[in-house]
Amino acid sequence: MILITKGYYEDSDSGRERFLADARAQVEEIYRIVGSYFNELPDTDLEVRRVEPWRENSTSIAFYNRPSEDGSRPGIYYANLADMTSVQKYVFSAITYHESVPGHHFQIALAQELDAIPKFRKYSGYGAFTEGWALYAEQLAKEMGFYVDPYHNFGRLQNELWRSVRLVLDTGIHAKKWSRQQSIDYFRKNTPLSEGDIVTEVERFFVNPGQALGYKIGMLKILELRDRARKELGDDFDIREFHDSIIGAGSLPLTILERQVDQYISAFKLRSAQRP
Repeated sequence: MILITKGYYEDSDSGRERFLADARAQVEEIYRIVGSYFNELPDTDLEVRRVEPWRENSTSIAFYNRPSEDGSRPGIYYANLADMTSVQKYVFSAITYHESVPGHHFQIALAQELDAIPKFRKYSGYGAFTEGWALYAEQLAKEMGFYVDPYHNFGRLQNELWRSVRLVLDTGIHAKKWSRQQSIDYFRKNTPLSEGDIVTEVERFFVNPGQALGYKIGMLKILELRDRARKELGDDFDIREFHDSIIGAGSLPLTILERQVDQYISAFKLRSAQRP
């Protein structure tokens, strides 16, 4: 019972306000040290909001809403707070990094502000790139020094379990022809998600074949490219320049993203060779 008391918000309006305050504090913490990890950031603001009650039953656990093209509307991190008994504090820490900063906001809002790239690179998306970056951002937040509370790092790892189950689910539904009930039973057996969240997840992936696979493939590719850049550049590796190469050219398929990183590595080596 100690874990439950510690791990959940009060199921009330005050509990919802506490969640929103905690999420906004996480965002502020990232911005305080962001210069050590990123050179380029979007100018557009980010807001943290509760999903409006009138649409709580038709949305996912959390999501990011891109800014308007003219910048009059900020980027918005929405959290579905309909049932606070299923909003686990330590799990939502990672989700906040995923949906806001350094996740989708840094990636999507920045793309919209880039000059000299076609509009489809600013406003469209490739699932493996978009969601792969957001999963990478969950791990990056740990590397930035967050998840200090072991419960919160446990929540990050619990999210990794959740995404692993998604891989099985995606394959089971679309390659093995699992039924809706088979899928729900597998999710229930292998994750601590609430019943409502499990049903939402299962129904989502019935209509989005391959999306769950794209999340993890994208994250693994970004980590692979980071390891490559570190190995090639050695002590000259700069995480800020690496991140510029990943999210500084708009939305890219993974094959083009790999080419982009290789060009960044080659250009850096050329500059180094030309130094007196």
